[in-house]
Amino acid sequence: MSNTRYYEVGKVVNTHGIKGELKIHSVTDFPEERYRKGSKLFLFHDNLPQPLTVTVETARLQKNTYIVKFKEYADINQVEKYKGGSLKVPEDERIPLEEDEFYYDDIIGCEVWTDEGELLGSVKEIITTGANDVWVVKMQNGKDVLLPYIEDCILEVDVPNRKITAHVMEGLI
Repeated sequence: MSNTRYYEVGKVVNTHGIKGELKIHSVTDFPEERYRKGSKLFLFHDNLPQPLTVTVETARLQKNTYIVKFKEYADINQVEKYKGGSLKVPEDERIPLEEDEFYYDDIIGCEVWTDEGELLGSVKEIITTGANDVWVVKMQNGKDVLLPYIEDCILEVDVPNRKITAHVMEGLI
């Protein structure tokens, strides 16, 4: 296996029916691309020595879960062992983003500096809310500060240098 980086697009949460369909909790912003017929994904699971390449045959959205059937499997007995697995794509198949759009793993771990030049901490997670994302920054003192991903707060994101400049609005700390 080469040292290709892979990025998760879905989690196998359960089987569906008896014809080899799987329930997938999608974690991609591009489900119509990832789960379209003919799309190739890599299935990672603890009981696999290496990832399997799978091909989407059918996929449909049911409530908040995708029901996906892979061409390689025809019944529940063949797929049951993959519950808990991850569906991933290689780095070179990431979809290019627009300006001011970022992949979570480009942001997590970045240092956050205030617009006054003080090191605030580093981004430890991103919470998706209805209105806008919230970046959770672990401060030097070990506490967390929640920064809304809005123009007034996040002033500059420099992914290559892993540095974010933020205006800490009154009352956030």
